[in-house]
Amino acid sequence: MSKSCIVLGTVDSTIKNYLPLVDTPVRAGFPSPADDYLEAKLDLTDHLVKHPSATYYIKAQGESMINYGIFSGDLLVVDRSLVPQIEDIVVAAVDGELTCKCLGLIDGQHYLLSGNELYPPISLAGKEVHIWGVVIHTIHSLRKRGHA
Repeated sequence: MSKSCIVLGTVDSTIKNYLPLVDTPVRAGFPSPADDYLEAKLDLTDHLVKHPSATYYIKAQGESMINYGIFSGDLLVVDRSLVPQIEDIVVAAVDGELTCKCLGLIDGQHYLLSGNELYPPISLAGKEVHIWGVVIHTIHSLRKRGHA
């Protein structure tokens, strides 16, 4: 089993990087007349991170979580302060190997479930398992790779 994540670092909530926030929803259907003004500024850390001292970023690798919308190269925002629940996406060390999977139950037993039918469930019975946190957000580019 190869590693499926790269730890990038912890969240530093003291550094603010405010970006313009358009305070008008964008329609994903038919276009509507656009408002020509910005309402506020938004810091993504403030928006995405509820527990800065317990949150870190990690980069996903591989194709095992594509049906959950997690793709290779995505940046995951992981909160260690949350208690993992069944159906949460978690970062876990299983017998020393890092992986990102969905925490699940099969016949009353805990498993880590992939989001790709090519990857079988991982039984946690008899294994050393450390949950590194619950994935609360994923950030991925919609631009094709190779574009600057």
